[in-house]
Amino acid sequence: MELRLFRSLRAHTRVLIALLALLVAASAAVVSLAQPARAESITPPPLPAGAGVAYVLFTPQATLFGDDGGQVITHYFSPNPITNPRDPNTDPKVVADGAIRVTWQHRDTSAIWAKLHQSGKDGDGAVTVDTKAVAWLLLDVVGSQNGSTGGDTLTNTTFVQRLNTTGGLAPSTGCSSLTDAGNQAFVPYTADYFFYQKAS
Repeated sequence: MELRLFRSLRAHTRVLIALLALLVAASAAVVSLAQPARAESITPPPLPAGAGVAYVLFTPQATLFGDDGGQVITHYFSPNPITNPRDPNTDPKVVADGAIRVTWQHRDTSAIWAKLHQSGKDGDGAVTVDTKAVAWLLLDVVGSQNGSTGGDTLTNTTFVQRLNTTGGLAPSTGCSSLTDAGNQAFVPYTADYFFYQKAS
């Protein structure tokens, strides 16, 4: 397999949004939050025991740089538009034709969508190496697309690894009560991303 490495030269950020994390008991009312919650726009029912608020990942917002210091790839979440094989959206709270997947778009506008490698003979796709940093990941590509001008740098990628992470965890403050619902935290992280392709 050919290896392509785009190493981070600057801090990356992940966007975390404080959403209500309600553990609803059978007798409690169910609150459905299709949009990021804002404390002033909701009147929650009494909280069941163990309920509260917590930061949850909203989207990565990262820029990958090449050895020359130039921007090479942008990383974020987006719906997978690839229909063969079909990767449908199965989350009723999300309005999108395709499943929301981690996405990388190269400067030539080629793009890939990936999901976490499932457990099996190769192990789990997420490993916590440092408890003070986001996990190292192995991601299977589930969709790829040439760029609008024919760019194909990422098109043949079969899987992606995220290694050597620092930072990126949800903050320990700023999300402890219902009045914090809707808070956002931009959390810096760094990582090395490896894009693997089948040898030609």
